[in-house]
Amino acid sequence: MTKETFWDAVLLGKSNVKNIEFPGYDMSQYKCRIAAPVDNFNLIDFIHASKDLKHLGRTAQFALAASKMALEDAGFSLTYHDNKIPGGQYVIEDLDPYKIGAILGVSVENMDLMEKYHEILLKNRGPKRITPFALPHIYISSVASNVATKFNLKGINYCVSAACASGTDGLITGYHYLLHGEEDIMLVGGVDACITPYVFGGFIALRAMSTRNDDPLHACRPFDRERDGFVMGEGAGIMVLERLEHAIARKAKIYAEVIGCGITADAFHLTHPDPEADPIVQAMRVALKDANISINDVDYINAHGTSTRHNDRVETKAIKKLFGKRAYKIPVSSTKSTTAHLIGAAGAVEAIATAFALKYSVIPPTINYEFPDPECDLDYVPNVKREQNINIAISNSLGFGGLNSVIVLKKYT
Repeated sequence: MTKETFWDAVLLGKSNVKNIEFPGYDMSQYKCRIAAPVDNFNLIDFIHASKDLKHLGRTAQFALAASKMALEDAGFSLTYHDNKIPGGQYVIEDLDPYKIGAILGVSVENMDLMEKYHEILLKNRGPKRITPFALPHIYISSVASNVATKFNLKGINYCVSAACASGTDGLITGYHYLLHGEEDIMLVGGVDACITPYVFGGFIALRAMSTRNDDPLHACRPFDRERDGFVMGEGAGIMVLERLEHAIARKAKIYAEVIGCGITADAFHLTHPDPEADPIVQAMRVALKDANISINDVDYINAHGTSTRHNDRVETKAIKKLFGKRAYKIPVSSTKSTTAHLIGAAGAVEAIATAFALKYSVIPPTINYEFPDPECDLDYVPNVKREQNINIAISNSLGFGGLNSVIVLKKYT
């Protein structure tokens, strides 16, 4: 999916939530049987085909494809070299490879590989059939390592893992390296491919996912009174983050500016948010202070908005606590209603949607909003996009374990 087709789908509320199957598994044992997979994905449609690709997990493949799209969209010239690196490399012309790094948020490891090799281990009652390529590609860190290797990025490189806030934390971490002058350019974002039998079973056990199997397109309904859980998706959101003077010097296409961020922890529970919402309030407050703006400057909030009963209620409470009466005047929308919950990729994809909202002066809708919830009573931009000029927006990410991350974006002029 290109950035254009993504943005069109988000604005039109075109969802890909559907019934799914896990080959070899009895789906009747799964209370939730719906998800939003990336259909017809083939990595060789994005990068040069090579034998090493067969060892990559789906998460790493998404990261490679999205990274190449991001670098090309940023205007960098990529030249492929069939060199000593297995599978060859893309080299960014006229750029010091030590001045570009990659920080990617990943919530869980390459679970498709983990489950595949665990099944091989059990069937063969021993490790003899496990390939030596297995373990290195299962690591969370391998996702960023594969990106660095494929694109010759020799700067700072690693993954961060903060549950559903991972993508936002990847962006925030890269942002700090740029602020401190350690790199000129950072490839940042998040990626996850969690539609696997084990992960699905785990979230079902937590009673976190929607069981609206007979109506998948309307299952994800953030802030709606009838919401019954999140819908899992998969994918990647990768951005090129750059020091402003560096971007201007090379006449880069700029979508928005990152001007502040805030991170807090609930220190409350591994799966339930603090019902008082104060840590979320503090994360937003810190982000606004970091951006040197007040609550009166915020024109739009891209909410975490998962469609779970507790999360949506607590996030709404946090917004009202911080913004007071003004909370009712700020448009708040959840793009998860269209994309579903992309887990570690969620915050990054939502940051991209927020940047597009700023650039194109249009607010994406919260689709499937039908029944107002007395405890969720803000302006959620229901069902239809809204043409509106916005100058400053915030994007919230709230991960399992009470991991709260907030970024502030500003329209670039």
